[in-house]
Amino acid sequence: MSKISSGRFFEDFRVGDIIRHATPRTLTAGDAALYTALYGSRFAVQSSGAFARTIGYPDAPLDDFLVFHVVFGKTVPDISINAVANLGYAGCRFLVPVYAGDTLSAVSEVIGLKENSNRQTGVVYVRSQGFNQRGDLVLDYVRWVMVRKRDAAAASPPEHVPTLPRALHVEALGDACPEIHTDRYDGVLAGSPHRFENYAVGEKIDHVDGMTVEEAEHQLATRLYQNTAKVHFNQYTEGQGRFGRRLIYGGHVISLARALSFNGLANAFHVAAINGGRHVAPLFAGQTVFCWSEIIDKAPLEGRDDMGALRIRTIATKDRPCGAYPLMAGEAYDPAVILDLDYWALIPR
Repeated sequence: MSKISSGRFFEDFRVGDIIRHATPRTLTAGDAALYTALYGSRFAVQSSGAFARTIGYPDAPLDDFLVFHVVFGKTVPDISINAVANLGYAGCRFLVPVYAGDTLSAVSEVIGLKENSNRQTGVVYVRSQGFNQRGDLVLDYVRWVMVRKRDAAAASPPEHVPTLPRALHVEALGDACPEIHTDRYDGVLAGSPHRFENYAVGEKIDHVDGMTVEEAEHQLATRLYQNTAKVHFNQYTEGQGRFGRRLIYGGHVISLARALSFNGLANAFHVAAINGGRHVAPLFAGQTVFCWSEIIDKAPLEGRDDMGALRIRTIATKDRPCGAYPLMAGEAYDPAVILDLDYWALIPR
Protein backbone atom coordinates (compact mmCIF):
# COMPACT_ATOMS: atom_id res chain seq x y z
CA MET A 1 0.00 0.00 0.00
CA SER A 2 1.46 3.34 -1.07
CA LYS A 3 2.33 5.78 1.69
CA ILE A 4 1.54 8.77 -0.53
CA SER A 5 -1.73 9.92 -2.02
CA SER A 6 -2.41 11.40 -5.44
CA GLY A 7 -5.95 12.30 -4.36
CA ARG A 8 -9.28 11.22 -5.74
CA PHE A 9 -10.12 11.47 -9.42
CA PHE A 10 -13.67 11.72 -10.74
CA GLU A 11 -14.15 7.98 -11.19
CA ASP A 12 -13.17 7.38 -7.54
CA PHE A 13 -16.25 9.16 -6.12
CA ARG A 14 -19.61 7.56 -5.33
CA VAL A 15 -22.82 9.26 -4.24
CA GLY A 16 -23.21 8.69 -0.51
CA ASP A 17 -19.47 8.61 0.27
CA ILE A 18 -18.73 10.15 3.69
CA ILE A 19 -15.23 11.63 3.91
CA ARG A 20 -13.63 12.76 7.18
CA HIS A 21 -10.91 15.29 6.44
CA ALA A 22 -7.52 15.91 8.01
CA THR A 23 -6.23 18.11 9.73
CA PRO A 24 -8.05 19.80 12.67
CA ARG A 25 -7.04 23.45 12.85
CA THR A 26 -6.93 25.66 15.92
CA LEU A 27 -7.43 29.26 14.85
CA THR A 28 -5.65 32.03 16.75
CA ALA A 29 -5.41 35.79 16.90
CA GLY A 30 -2.40 35.38 14.62
CA ASP A 31 -4.59 33.88 11.90
CA ALA A 32 -6.99 36.81 12.27
CA ALA A 33 -4.13 39.31 12.01
CA LEU A 34 -2.72 37.66 8.89
CA TYR A 35 -6.19 37.57 7.33
CA THR A 36 -6.49 41.31 7.93
CA ALA A 37 -3.04 41.88 6.43
CA LEU A 38 -4.03 40.01 3.29
CA TYR A 39 -7.40 41.66 2.65
CA GLY A 40 -7.61 44.79 4.80
CA SER A 41 -11.09 44.01 6.15
CA ARG A 42 -12.33 46.78 8.50
CA PHE A 43 -15.64 45.53 9.92
CA ALA A 44 -15.69 46.76 13.51
CA VAL A 45 -17.14 43.66 15.18
CA GLN A 46 -14.35 41.41 13.85
CA SER A 47 -11.68 44.10 14.33
CA SER A 48 -12.28 45.11 17.96
CA GLY A 49 -12.88 42.92 20.97
CA ALA A 50 -14.02 45.99 22.92
CA PHE A 51 -16.58 46.93 20.24
CA ALA A 52 -17.86 43.34 20.00
CA ARG A 53 -18.24 42.99 23.78
CA THR A 54 -20.08 46.31 24.00
CA ILE A 55 -22.80 45.16 21.61
CA GLY A 56 -23.25 41.64 23.05
CA TYR A 57 -20.54 39.27 21.81
CA PRO A 58 -18.26 37.60 24.39
CA ASP A 59 -15.31 38.68 22.22
CA ALA A 60 -14.54 39.61 18.62
CA PRO A 61 -15.60 36.71 16.39
CA LEU A 62 -13.32 35.60 13.58
CA ASP A 63 -14.20 36.80 10.09
CA ASP A 64 -16.91 34.60 8.56
CA PHE A 65 -14.94 34.03 5.37
CA LEU A 66 -11.80 33.07 7.30
CA VAL A 67 -13.92 30.32 8.86
CA PHE A 68 -15.31 29.36 5.45
CA HIS A 69 -11.87 29.16 3.83
CA VAL A 70 -10.38 27.07 6.63
CA VAL A 71 -13.21 24.53 6.45
CA PHE A 72 -13.00 24.60 2.64
CA GLY A 73 -9.24 24.02 2.83
CA LYS A 74 -9.74 20.87 4.89
CA THR A 75 -11.77 19.37 2.02
CA VAL A 76 -9.32 20.09 -0.81
CA PRO A 77 -6.94 17.09 -0.48
CA ASP A 78 -9.87 14.67 -0.59
CA ILE A 79 -12.26 16.45 -2.97
CA SER A 80 -10.47 18.85 -5.29
CA ILE A 81 -6.73 18.19 -5.32
CA ASN A 82 -7.21 17.12 -8.95
CA ALA A 83 -9.72 19.82 -9.78
CA VAL A 84 -9.76 21.90 -12.93
CA ALA A 85 -11.92 24.55 -11.25
CA ASN A 86 -14.24 25.12 -8.32
CA LEU A 87 -17.55 26.02 -9.94
CA GLY A 88 -20.01 27.25 -7.35
CA TYR A 89 -21.71 27.19 -3.95
CA ALA A 90 -25.24 26.88 -2.58
CA GLY A 91 -27.10 26.60 0.70
CA CYS A 92 -24.25 27.83 2.88
CA ARG A 93 -25.15 28.70 6.50
CA PHE A 94 -22.96 30.09 9.27
CA LEU A 95 -24.44 28.52 12.40
CA VAL A 96 -22.13 29.23 15.35
CA PRO A 97 -19.66 32.08 15.88
CA VAL A 98 -15.97 31.10 15.90
CA TYR A 99 -13.45 32.73 18.21
CA ALA A 100 -9.68 32.65 18.53
CA GLY A 101 -8.78 29.38 20.26
CA ASP A 102 -11.53 27.34 18.59
CA THR A 103 -10.54 24.22 16.61
CA LEU A 104 -12.26 23.41 13.33
CA SER A 105 -12.57 20.08 11.54
CA ALA A 106 -14.57 19.03 8.48
CA VAL A 107 -16.63 16.18 7.04
CA SER A 108 -18.06 15.93 3.51
CA GLU A 109 -20.72 13.82 1.81
CA VAL A 110 -20.79 13.26 -1.95
CA ILE A 111 -24.31 14.19 -3.05
CA GLY A 112 -23.99 14.28 -6.84
CA LEU A 113 -21.86 13.27 -9.84
CA LYS A 114 -22.00 14.15 -13.53
CA GLU A 115 -19.41 13.24 -16.15
CA ASN A 116 -18.69 15.93 -18.73
CA SER A 117 -19.18 15.23 -22.43
CA ASN A 118 -15.43 15.33 -23.12
CA ARG A 119 -15.00 12.36 -20.76
CA GLN A 120 -11.84 14.00 -19.43
CA THR A 121 -13.53 15.51 -16.37
CA GLY A 122 -16.67 15.37 -14.27
CA VAL A 123 -18.50 17.49 -11.75
CA VAL A 124 -18.58 16.38 -8.12
CA TYR A 125 -21.21 17.83 -5.75
CA VAL A 126 -20.42 17.69 -2.04
CA ARG A 127 -22.03 18.87 1.17
CA SER A 128 -19.28 19.90 3.57
CA GLN A 129 -19.71 20.63 7.26
CA GLY A 130 -17.35 22.29 9.69
CA PHE A 131 -17.41 21.51 13.43
CA ASN A 132 -15.75 23.11 16.42
CA GLN A 133 -13.99 21.27 19.25
CA ARG A 134 -17.29 20.81 21.10
CA GLY A 135 -18.92 19.12 18.12
CA ASP A 136 -21.09 22.14 17.28
CA LEU A 137 -21.95 22.48 13.61
CA VAL A 138 -20.34 25.79 12.66
CA LEU A 139 -20.72 25.81 8.86
CA ASP A 140 -22.80 23.82 6.39
CA TYR A 141 -22.57 24.31 2.62
CA VAL A 142 -22.73 22.65 -0.81
CA ARG A 143 -20.17 23.19 -3.53
CA TRP A 144 -19.56 21.65 -6.93
CA VAL A 145 -16.19 21.21 -8.52
CA MET A 146 -14.87 19.99 -11.87
CA VAL A 147 -12.43 17.11 -11.27
CA ARG A 148 -10.12 15.37 -13.74
CA LYS A 149 -10.49 11.70 -14.56
CA ARG A 150 -7.48 9.50 -14.02
CA ASP A 151 -8.36 7.55 -17.18
CA ALA A 152 -10.66 9.05 -19.80
CA ALA A 153 -11.77 5.55 -20.82
CA ALA A 154 -12.71 4.54 -17.29
CA ALA A 155 -16.37 3.88 -16.57
CA SER A 156 -17.94 6.73 -14.66
CA PRO A 157 -20.23 6.33 -11.64
CA PRO A 158 -23.99 6.68 -12.19
CA GLU A 159 -25.06 10.27 -12.84
CA HIS A 160 -27.00 12.15 -10.20
CA VAL A 161 -27.41 15.94 -10.08
CA PRO A 162 -28.88 17.13 -6.76
CA THR A 163 -31.61 19.73 -6.48
CA LEU A 164 -30.18 22.75 -4.68
CA PRO A 165 -31.96 25.77 -3.17
CA ARG A 166 -31.79 29.02 -5.15
CA ALA A 167 -31.72 30.97 -1.90
CA LEU A 168 -32.08 30.40 1.82
CA HIS A 169 -35.14 31.82 3.57
CA VAL A 170 -34.63 34.53 6.14
CA GLU A 171 -36.06 32.14 8.78
CA ALA A 172 -32.85 30.09 8.44
CA LEU A 173 -30.60 33.02 9.36
CA GLY A 174 -29.19 34.49 12.53
CA ASP A 175 -27.98 31.48 14.51
CA ALA A 176 -24.38 32.72 14.62
CA CYS A 177 -25.28 36.22 15.80
CA PRO A 178 -26.18 36.84 19.47
CA GLU A 179 -28.76 39.43 20.50
CA ILE A 180 -27.21 42.82 19.72
CA HIS A 181 -27.52 45.91 21.90
CA THR A 182 -28.30 48.28 19.05
CA ASP A 183 -28.38 51.27 21.39
CA ARG A 184 -24.69 50.61 22.12
CA TYR A 185 -23.75 50.17 18.47
CA ASP A 186 -21.57 53.19 17.66
CA GLY A 187 -21.93 54.13 13.99
CA VAL A 188 -18.95 56.49 14.14
CA LEU A 189 -16.63 53.73 15.34
CA ALA A 190 -18.20 51.25 12.91
CA GLY A 191 -17.58 53.62 10.00
CA SER A 192 -21.12 54.32 8.82
CA PRO A 193 -24.44 55.71 10.11
CA HIS A 194 -26.46 53.54 7.71
CA ARG A 195 -28.52 50.73 9.19
CA PHE A 196 -31.15 48.28 7.93
CA GLU A 197 -33.78 50.94 7.26
CA ASN A 198 -31.41 53.00 5.11
CA TYR A 199 -31.08 50.37 2.36
CA ALA A 200 -33.65 49.76 -0.38
CA VAL A 201 -34.26 46.75 -2.59
CA GLY A 202 -32.79 47.51 -6.02
CA GLU A 203 -30.17 49.90 -4.65
CA LYS A 204 -26.74 49.60 -6.29
CA ILE A 205 -23.48 50.51 -4.57
CA ASP A 206 -20.16 51.06 -6.28
CA HIS A 207 -17.58 50.19 -3.63
CA VAL A 208 -15.09 52.44 -5.46
CA ASP A 209 -11.80 51.03 -4.19
CA GLY A 210 -9.60 48.54 -6.02
CA MET A 211 -6.95 46.10 -4.82
CA THR A 212 -4.18 44.62 -6.94
CA VAL A 213 -3.25 41.01 -6.20
CA GLU A 214 0.40 39.99 -5.96
CA GLU A 215 1.72 36.48 -6.66
CA ALA A 216 3.16 35.94 -3.19
CA GLU A 217 0.12 37.12 -1.25
CA HIS A 218 -2.45 34.90 -2.97
CA GLN A 219 -0.23 31.88 -2.35
CA LEU A 220 0.29 32.95 1.27
CA ALA A 221 -3.47 33.26 1.71
CA THR A 222 -4.15 29.84 0.23
CA ARG A 223 -1.49 28.26 2.46
CA LEU A 224 -3.10 30.00 5.46
CA TYR A 225 -6.17 27.84 4.77
CA GLN A 226 -4.03 24.70 4.21
CA ASN A 227 -5.57 24.49 0.75
CA THR A 228 -3.27 22.24 -1.28
CA ALA A 229 -4.82 22.62 -4.75
CA LYS A 230 -1.99 22.31 -7.28
CA VAL A 231 -3.22 25.04 -9.61
CA HIS A 232 -2.44 27.74 -7.04
CA PHE A 233 1.19 26.87 -6.28
CA ASN A 234 3.08 24.89 -8.86
CA GLN A 235 4.37 27.10 -11.66
CA TYR A 236 6.42 24.19 -13.04
CA THR A 237 3.25 22.32 -13.98
CA GLU A 238 0.88 25.27 -14.44
CA GLY A 239 3.35 26.89 -16.83
CA GLN A 240 2.61 24.00 -19.17
CA GLY A 241 -1.12 24.17 -18.63
CA ARG A 242 -4.09 26.02 -20.10
CA PHE A 243 -3.22 29.46 -18.69
CA GLY A 244 0.56 29.19 -18.44
CA ARG A 245 0.56 30.46 -14.85
CA ARG A 246 -0.84 29.88 -11.37
CA LEU A 247 -4.54 30.44 -10.87
CA ILE A 248 -5.70 32.51 -7.88
CA TYR A 249 -7.96 30.64 -5.45
CA GLY A 250 -11.54 31.77 -6.00
CA GLY A 251 -12.02 32.27 -2.28
CA HIS A 252 -9.28 34.89 -2.37
CA VAL A 253 -11.50 36.91 -4.70
CA ILE A 254 -14.48 36.47 -2.37
CA SER A 255 -12.50 37.84 0.58
CA LEU A 256 -11.16 40.76 -1.44
CA ALA A 257 -14.67 41.68 -2.59
CA ARG A 258 -16.04 41.37 0.93
CA ALA A 259 -13.28 43.62 2.32
CA LEU A 260 -13.83 46.19 -0.44
CA SER A 261 -17.59 46.19 0.24
CA PHE A 262 -16.96 47.86 3.62
CA ASN A 263 -17.11 51.14 1.71
CA GLY A 264 -20.90 51.21 1.41
CA LEU A 265 -21.85 48.27 3.65
CA ALA A 266 -19.77 48.93 6.79
CA ASN A 267 -22.53 47.91 9.21
CA ALA A 268 -23.40 44.64 7.40
CA PHE A 269 -20.85 42.97 9.64
CA HIS A 270 -21.99 39.34 9.66
CA VAL A 271 -22.33 37.04 6.64
CA ALA A 272 -25.16 34.76 7.69
CA ALA A 273 -25.48 32.68 4.52
CA ILE A 274 -24.29 32.24 0.94
CA ASN A 275 -27.21 31.59 -1.38
CA GLY A 276 -25.08 30.95 -4.40
CA GLY A 277 -21.83 31.90 -5.99
CA ARG A 278 -20.11 31.53 -9.31
CA HIS A 279 -16.47 32.02 -10.25
CA VAL A 280 -17.15 33.47 -13.67
CA ALA A 281 -13.56 33.89 -14.91
CA PRO A 282 -10.03 33.37 -13.56
CA LEU A 283 -7.93 36.01 -11.82
CA PHE A 284 -4.14 36.22 -12.04
CA ALA A 285 -1.48 38.09 -10.10
CA GLY A 286 -0.98 41.66 -11.26
CA GLN A 287 -4.67 42.25 -11.92
CA THR A 288 -6.78 44.63 -9.83
CA VAL A 289 -10.09 43.66 -8.22
CA PHE A 290 -13.03 46.08 -8.01
CA CYS A 291 -16.61 45.34 -6.99
CA TRP A 292 -20.16 46.62 -6.74
CA SER A 293 -23.25 45.32 -4.95
CA GLU A 294 -27.01 45.33 -5.40
CA ILE A 295 -29.52 44.90 -2.57
CA ILE A 296 -31.82 42.26 -4.02
CA ASP A 297 -33.95 41.63 -0.92
CA LYS A 298 -34.25 42.64 2.73
CA ALA A 299 -36.15 41.29 5.71
CA PRO A 300 -36.25 41.59 9.51
CA LEU A 301 -35.05 38.53 11.41
CA GLU A 302 -37.93 36.44 12.70
CA GLY A 303 -38.59 37.07 16.39
CA ARG A 304 -35.85 39.71 16.68
CA ASP A 305 -35.96 43.48 16.57
CA ASP A 306 -32.20 44.08 16.80
CA MET A 307 -31.01 42.92 13.38
CA GLY A 308 -32.23 42.80 9.81
CA ALA A 309 -30.98 40.83 6.84
CA LEU A 310 -29.86 42.24 3.52
CA ARG A 311 -29.67 39.90 0.55
CA ILE A 312 -26.71 41.22 -1.40
CA ARG A 313 -25.44 40.37 -4.86
CA THR A 314 -21.80 41.35 -5.13
CA ILE A 315 -20.09 41.43 -8.53
CA ALA A 316 -16.29 41.52 -8.66
CA THR A 317 -14.33 42.56 -11.73
CA LYS A 318 -10.71 42.52 -12.82
CA ASP A 319 -9.00 45.67 -14.11
CA ARG A 320 -12.29 47.52 -14.43
CA PRO A 321 -13.77 50.05 -11.96
CA CYS A 322 -17.46 49.49 -11.28
CA GLY A 323 -19.03 52.95 -11.64
CA ALA A 324 -21.10 51.62 -14.56
CA TYR A 325 -22.07 48.45 -12.64
CA PRO A 326 -20.70 45.96 -15.20
CA LEU A 327 -22.46 42.60 -15.28
CA MET A 328 -23.71 41.25 -18.60
CA ALA A 329 -22.64 41.72 -22.20
CA GLY A 330 -25.62 40.44 -24.13
CA GLU A 331 -26.44 36.96 -22.84
CA ALA A 332 -22.98 36.37 -21.39
CA TYR A 333 -21.11 37.95 -18.50
CA ASP A 334 -19.09 41.06 -19.19
CA PRO A 335 -15.48 39.94 -19.86
CA ALA A 336 -14.30 41.88 -16.79
CA VAL A 337 -16.55 39.99 -14.34
CA ILE A 338 -14.81 37.34 -12.24
CA LEU A 339 -17.24 36.68 -9.36
CA ASP A 340 -21.02 36.70 -8.92
CA LEU A 341 -21.87 36.15 -5.24
CA ASP A 342 -25.35 36.11 -3.69
CA TYR A 343 -25.39 36.22 0.13
CA TRP A 344 -27.31 37.33 3.21
CA ALA A 345 -25.60 39.73 5.62
CA LEU A 346 -26.95 40.93 8.96
CA ILE A 347 -27.07 44.62 9.84
CA PRO A 348 -28.35 46.45 12.94
CA ARG A 349 -31.82 47.99 12.86
